[in-house]
Amino acid sequence: MPIDFEFTDRVRDLVSTITPLDIFDILIVAVILYKFYQMIKDTRAITLVKGLMVIAALTIICGQLNLHVMTWILQKSSDWLLIALPILFQPELRRALEHIGQGKIFRQSVSLLDQKEADAVVDEIVKTAKKLSQTKTGALMVIEREMKLNDISVTGIHIDGIISSEFLLNVFIVNTPLHDGAAIIRGNRLISAACVLPLTENHELSTELGTRHRAAIGLSEQCDALIVVVSEETGTISVAEGGRLMRRFDEQTLAAKIRPAFVEKKDKIFGFLSKWRDSK
Repeated sequence: MPIDFEFTDRVRDLVSTITPLDIFDILIVAVILYKFYQMIKDTRAITLVKGLMVIAALTIICGQLNLHVMTWILQKSSDWLLIALPILFQPELRRALEHIGQGKIFRQSVSLLDQKEADAVVDEIVKTAKKLSQTKTGALMVIEREMKLNDISVTGIHIDGIISSEFLLNVFIVNTPLHDGAAIIRGNRLISAACVLPLTENHELSTELGTRHRAAIGLSEQCDALIVVVSEETGTISVAEGGRLMRRFDEQTLAAKIRPAFVEKKDKIFGFLSKWRDSK
């Protein structure tokens, strides 16, 4: 097969025009896209992104095949989608702006507790969820992560107490002032109880899910918290995260799910900087 020297020359000329500033520019865009993917990868937004990519691909293909009607329809659809995007991605846009406002979009995750403290807190929460499940006592436990929940905690009663199973069980005693709301957990402390959570507007959820589950999903759509839910009807333990509800947890699976919320893994991109800093 003969070598296309003209094409090789064009590639060489293109490469010769690239400057260190261009490489820096590309790296910035790559990091921003990576952070955006991290933010939406486990949410409903990833499905919307895939749909947008399919529409863009179809538009290009129809244009190449001179399918004028289809190309016109897809282009007009794209124009309407640009208007609809802020509505479709409202939870993700809010989360991104809050991360930027808190200076966390490029900052590596940090450990909230050391391993021993984290294991102790996880054990207490799991023990609480198990006992509440056995007695079919409804409960909402919100585990705060990087995004602060001060706007949610002020809707309840300020407590600020060390986490223990006995303490949490007392919070969720039926027919007490603290029972009906959510408990906010920050590190190894219960900072507030009887808090009001926003309900999800997702109308596709099963009718079996009550107000507690809908409130858990609603909050998880707006922040990065993990919300542990114990059903009052069935005693089932569920966890809401990123707008999704995962159900039927036992002691082992619940512990494995919530433990990373207390001891976060360092970001893969920036982790080497931390290792270099710690070694000095």
